[in-house]
Amino acid sequence: MATEMNSGISNNEFLTFTLGKEEYGLDILKVQEIRGYDAVTHIANTPEFIKGVINLRGTIVPIVDLRIKFKLPNIEYDQFTVVIILNFGQRVVGIVVDSVSDVLTLNADQIRAAPELSAALDTRYIMGLGTVAEHMLILVDIEKLMSSSEMSLIDAAA
Repeated sequence: MATEMNSGISNNEFLTFTLGKEEYGLDILKVQEIRGYDAVTHIANTPEFIKGVINLRGTIVPIVDLRIKFKLPNIEYDQFTVVIILNFGQRVVGIVVDSVSDVLTLNADQIRAAPELSAALDTRYIMGLGTVAEHMLILVDIEKLMSSSEMSLIDAAA
């Protein structure tokens, strides 16, 4: 899997962010902007991970809390909590994360295929694992994470 992802590409840039004690990375080309967390307009009858929507310069943007999506414990939002505005497939979606760390360039030999885990765990959204110095970075395929069934829920919210 990592070989396919990196074939013909010498370097990959990832925006890194934290959720709890783990560090994640997503393709920097999917990032439109990074904002502090602001109040959202809640939409009734949406899944718990959809916090609501914001109006971003005339575009209604659904906001997804990745802590809830990843079944992590809830925390109070603070001054480090950010919303990463993503743009992919003609969609604009915001994801709430604990903090944004850095932009890292990983070359092909720093990226390993995602491990095969039990069928009970959904790892389709994990592109691979990046190694930076002595720690691991979970590389997320954000489009797969926001699967088509969830995107229809998000579209309904917006």
